[in-house]
Amino acid sequence: MSVVAISEPGGPEVLSLETRDVPQPGKGEVLVRVSHAGVNRPDCLQRAGRYPPPANASPLPGLEIAGEVVALGEGVDPAQQGKQVCALVNGGGYAEYCIARPEHCLPVPEGLTMAEAAAIPETLFTVWHNLFQRGYARDGETILIHGGTSGIGTMATMLAKLFDLTVITTCGSDEKCAASLSVGADLSLNYKVTDFVEAARDFTGGKGVDLLLDVVSGDYTQRNLDTLAEDGRLVVIATLGGPVSEINVAKMMVKRQSITGSTLRPRTNVFKGLLADEIFREVWPLVETGELRPVMDKTFAMADAAKAHTRMEAGEHVGKIVLDITGETA
Repeated sequence: MSVVAISEPGGPEVLSLETRDVPQPGKGEVLVRVSHAGVNRPDCLQRAGRYPPPANASPLPGLEIAGEVVALGEGVDPAQQGKQVCALVNGGGYAEYCIARPEHCLPVPEGLTMAEAAAIPETLFTVWHNLFQRGYARDGETILIHGGTSGIGTMATMLAKLFDLTVITTCGSDEKCAASLSVGADLSLNYKVTDFVEAARDFTGGKGVDLLLDVVSGDYTQRNLDTLAEDGRLVVIATLGGPVSEINVAKMMVKRQSITGSTLRPRTNVFKGLLADEIFREVWPLVETGELRPVMDKTFAMADAAKAHTRMEAGEHVGKIVLDITGETA
């Protein structure tokens, strides 16, 4: 099979097409013929040598796929054969065939393209777990989302609105703020010209936001806490701004605020399966009716994976970038 491999740690140019043996599904696994694969920032970090895959994972990048189940491992329900699925995988998505676990797969409903299906699992699993399971998001609350036009940001915005939250986002340009508003944000702030702390507190009548989804960390952390209301929750899912330098713990205590965060890839198969089950019950009906669709940025050919990574790292995208593995039109 053809795969996109990482020849050595480095920039997008180290991604190259290679030929590898088709993997064989083991006990409790399925083999998926991949149609499309989502591109995510962890793929870029892995390529750069800053996010090594777990010991039992494929060394190939790619954490979400869509395609057809074409082979079953021992113990897998025969009904899985031939299903059109999208799946959260532990690596190996940039390839014509990829191993997945059936409990980490979701059925692709009618009306959802395979490109769209491939753009869902990583962002949806991440957002659902962090906003609703760890952040305890509730209807009627206000949330601030940094990086409003990213794949995570657009998915978080849409999910929050579907569950009756008020959404504030931050973006790096007026054009991106306009795009975030079109996705559903109630207020979008250009962080390069606007103090998001002051603007968010003004928007909430001085109260502050109930929940904040952060991908920056670093020197944003105290500013994030200053943006939160009493009993507010800060959920950190990336540290693009580097390590936290200093926070005012006494101030955090007085306001009864909490800080949490998580990474998804190292979690157990059982955890991911339980997460998939909850998403299937609570969110997948919205996908089936068409109420929830990923915001799509651009689809690249498999051979142009380096261009996809270049676009992601340049921050030019709005929504999800995917690779077309089959060469067919999405």
